[in-house]
Amino acid sequence: MKLSAFKAALDQYPDGNLAILLPSGNSVPAHFHITEVGRTEKDFVDCGGKTRHLAFASLQVWVADDTEHRLPAGKLATIIEKAASLLGSDDPEMQVECQEGTIGLFSVEGSNLTDGSLVFTLANKQTACLALEVCIPDSKEEESCCGGSSCCG
Repeated sequence: MKLSAFKAALDQYPDGNLAILLPSGNSVPAHFHITEVGRTEKDFVDCGGKTRHLAFASLQVWVADDTEHRLPAGKLATIIEKAASLLGSDDPEMQVECQEGTIGLFSVEGSNLTDGSLVFTLANKQTACLALEVCIPDSKEEESCCGGSSCCG
């Protein structure tokens, strides 16, 4: 989900409580805090030798002991607006950092209204070969990414 779609969902239901559904099916406890809003950038070289750049609008979720805390959608929209100069104008994809056992980084898959709450559904991030045309030029090739191809070296 892009930042613009995330903000639009918040704006449609400003007085509603927020909920976050993790890929495991568990929900983040309703008394969560957003402790960081920012832009995360990653510059890297893929296995085919191509330099790449990714940018994300990032939220960090934290669960404290103050179980009466609730974050309405409108307040999160205001917090995001305060970070607008950091988030940029290029409408990056959203990602959420949340602790479930260890710290996990999730993409935001979608949103919907459920039982009076605006629910954001998170998805696991996946790895992938970004240079398939170099690593596996013939899709029928049975070799692994590094088994004799011109990538990874």
